[in-house]
Amino acid sequence: MKGSSAMKEIEEIQKVSQLYKVLSDPTRLRILLLLKKGELNVTAIGEQLSMEQSAVSHQLKLLRDSHVVRSRREGKTIYYTLDDHHVIDILNQTFEHIKHQ
Repeated sequence: MKGSSAMKEIEEIQKVSQLYKVLSDPTRLRILLLLKKGELNVTAIGEQLSMEQSAVSHQLKLLRDSHVVRSRREGKTIYYTLDDHHVIDILNQTFEHIKHQ
C-alpha cells in the first residue's frame, strides 16, 4: 500500500512540475491573462499580442495539452478559454505572491 501511495505522489509531483514548466513561459502567461478576461480565437490573441497566428497556435497547443486551456469550434473558428477556475486561482495567487515580494 505504501508503495502505491509513494508512486502516486511521484506522479503528482511530475504533473505539477510539468504544469509549472508550461506556466513559466512569458508568452503563454500573456495568453492566459488575455483568456482570463474571456474567450478569444487565435486571430484575436495574435492581434492583441502582436504575434503571428502560427506562433499563437503553437503556444495554445501546449496549453491545451496541459489542460490549462480548452477549445470549442464554431464553424471554422476555434475559440479558447481557460480550462477551469483552478487556472484562474493559480494565476491570481501567483501574481499576489509577486506583489508581496
